[in-house]
Amino acid sequence: MRIISYNVNGVRSAMKKGLTDWLQTDPADVVCLQETKATKEDVDVSAIEALGYNTYWFSAEKKGYSGVAILTKVKPDALFYGNGIMQSDAEGRVIRADYGDVSLINAYFPSGTSGDERQAYKYVWLDEFFEYINELKKTRPKLIICGDYNIAHKEIDIHNPVGNKKSSGFLPEERAWMDKWFGAGLVDTFRAFNTDPHHYSWWSARFPTVRAQNKGWRIDYISVTDPLQSALKGAAIYPDVKHSDHCPCYVDIKI
Repeated sequence: MRIISYNVNGVRSAMKKGLTDWLQTDPADVVCLQETKATKEDVDVSAIEALGYNTYWFSAEKKGYSGVAILTKVKPDALFYGNGIMQSDAEGRVIRADYGDVSLINAYFPSGTSGDERQAYKYVWLDEFFEYINELKKTRPKLIICGDYNIAHKEIDIHNPVGNKKSSGFLPEERAWMDKWFGAGLVDTFRAFNTDPHHYSWWSARFPTVRAQNKGWRIDYISVTDPLQSALKGAAIYPDVKHSDHCPCYVDIKI
């Protein structure tokens, strides 16, 4: 099974830029979208479903904000909308699909770039999500956690670590949380196969030349729990896919 994680920064905008045409190339069995900024009713899902995808959407209460979706050619055995935490669910940040004994979680982590209040909430969300995953592992030990984590973990994951050491998304507290995350029985699938630098998944849209110059951040991840590590077959990033300020990343895994 090939699984893609992709922050589309507005699914309707991405579709205008050729997202549906790209899906026609059959890039994956499952495509996890973040920051959809739309409900299912806002989108021409028939064009996507015609390609063989079942679509499941969990949107924010606020119009045009946040939201996640799973497009899957393999029908899940069960779907769970949200993680039971009120503010996170109101912002449409987590959706889960179960395939046999494997659970796939698609998550859109909060950004703290808009100010201190959202940065403070980001830390709360991270702690709540960590606890949610730890509880889920007790009954569902085989987890795949896709998403825009909004954190560059290590210096290798950002083009200018020195200049961004005080930037949200690369703060010491955020990076320490990632240390804790990957120290708690989770595997960074991309780094399991790629140890070289200059691989990024997001480039600031405020500076149009930075993507061409590859001055980016790797903030999109697919993590798996230890019981699935031996099932990994490959992982990579698609920097040339351009429907968003992010690009897709994927994992091949035998389920």
